[in-house]
Amino acid sequence: MTAARPEAGAAVGTGAGRGHRPTLALVGATGAVGAVMLELLSRGADIWGEIRLISSAAGPAAGPAGRTLSVRGAESEVRALDEEAFEGADVAVFLVPDEVAAQWVPVAVAKGAVVVDTSGAFRMDPDVPLVVPEINAHAVRVRPRGIVAGPGCTTLPLIAAMGALHAELGLSELVVSSYEAVSAAGQAGVAALRAQLAAVAGTELGTHPGDVRRTVGDATGPFPAPVALNVVPWAGAPAEGGWSSAETAVREESRKILGRPDLPVSVTCVLVPVITGHSLSVHARFENEVTAERAHEILANAPGVVVCDSPAEGEFPTPADVVGTDPVWAGRLRCPPDDSRVLDLFLCGDNLRKGAALNAAQIAELVAAELTAP
Repeated sequence: MTAARPEAGAAVGTGAGRGHRPTLALVGATGAVGAVMLELLSRGADIWGEIRLISSAAGPAAGPAGRTLSVRGAESEVRALDEEAFEGADVAVFLVPDEVAAQWVPVAVAKGAVVVDTSGAFRMDPDVPLVVPEINAHAVRVRPRGIVAGPGCTTLPLIAAMGALHAELGLSELVVSSYEAVSAAGQAGVAALRAQLAAVAGTELGTHPGDVRRTVGDATGPFPAPVALNVVPWAGAPAEGGWSSAETAVREESRKILGRPDLPVSVTCVLVPVITGHSLSVHARFENEVTAERAHEILANAPGVVVCDSPAEGEFPTPADVVGTDPVWAGRLRCPPDDSRVLDLFLCGDNLRKGAALNAAQIAELVAAELTAP
């Protein structure tokens, strides 16, 4: 597929070329996802020349700038986020909140870098491909704005599995409930849950209305209600029709990646007292008939997916078992006896790895291969 011509100012990298390894700028290196990315870069293929670590804040409040972090066995100083940080960078990976990406991604592009962005700032832009490499790697090459986006950490495990099933069976409807880890809210989310767990540990709380909320008090952190000893049926901000922004994001991102803008997708996002690892209960309807055995075969051969499905022996995915691993794990595959086109299944994935850092690393490697090709 021929890459689209970049817009003015959206160069595709200036330092890389045949025989040269590209320079990578990593924005958000000091965050939770940044820590995972540094690990991935350290154990992955040695394809990069300079790896430039950049804090996710700009100006005097940058904070983490000036500290050192280890990547590929060497200590590297974290730079402040400013225009000079992108000079000579071929690829820039952004692991930052939406508002930071919205401000600084165009700066990186204008400096000549191809940007891989994990935030929601550009995902639904029609001129920005939304990529899960196992499903639509070809889309990386068509980037009119010089940006490639990755979907959110809830969409990623869903699409890694459902994309493979869709290719074989033709997806016609999705009903999803997510059970989301607090690390999706960053280090503040993790700190809030740990504080709540400390407050309720060794007590008899959870037996009377409101007793957990009264004890937790102001320690809810970024969440609307206590997560410890609880589940919270809300993630994101209010959206139209009673939906949350997290739920509409899963719907729209799934449609864009699969190339099905009219696909019916219904989502309920739920926060659970888990540090890392998102889970999803999926009810999928297909255009063709499906059996659990056929779905097992498809998923077992899908890149980036592992099937773990023997409930009688206690084998099924749980976030506590898959945290720190790269694949999406699928289990509880079953078909209702009264509908031959429906499959129910359960998915788990580490939201900091495949849900963010790993997907970005995979996209960046595709871009690097393109920039250094003869």
